[in-house]
Amino acid sequence: MSILKIARMGHPVLLQPAQAVEAAAIAADRSLQTLIDDMIETLADAGGVGLAAPQVYAGRRVILAMAPAGRGDDDAPTPLTILVNPELELAPDEPRLGWEGCLSIPGLRGAVPRAPSLRYHGFDRSGQAVEGVAEGFFARVLQHEVDHLDGVLYPMRMADFRYFGFDEELNRLEAEARAAERNEA
Repeated sequence: MSILKIARMGHPVLLQPAQAVEAAAIAADRSLQTLIDDMIETLADAGGVGLAAPQVYAGRRVILAMAPAGRGDDDAPTPLTILVNPELELAPDEPRLGWEGCLSIPGLRGAVPRAPSLRYHGFDRSGQAVEGVAEGFFARVLQHEVDHLDGVLYPMRMADFRYFGFDEELNRLEAEARAAERNEA
């Protein structure tokens, strides 16, 4: 396995739709299996919660997504999920704003409107059909990663750029707000 280089915003691979994987050949496709193994290692090394194949310069419809404990609004943790040719059916609920970062846009975060729940389906790495329901943080991660497969980066989804900034500035502002709340209590 190898840690792969992550494409950064500005590289054309991030703006192109990824190609579907032949479902019948998923399990036997050695290059796909190697890509998945390398993506798992790359995601672990980067410390992220999701990764799409275009982010590692592979224009194939493959994503990794998870929701570790403590990363959502008290959502149940979701282990690493591998989806090949994922499709999402967004719930008709009103989108909710939530902060997102991206391994391809290091050091920045923005508030992005996303559906709070969805149904997903696709294939696992052995070619078996999978489907499920995702809510909260995991739903947000799935939408973010599938956007990568469609050549969409999270700033393209943002409605208000007042909620877009560098991590260090946003972290400082959050710390100041918490300190002010403690002083008021």
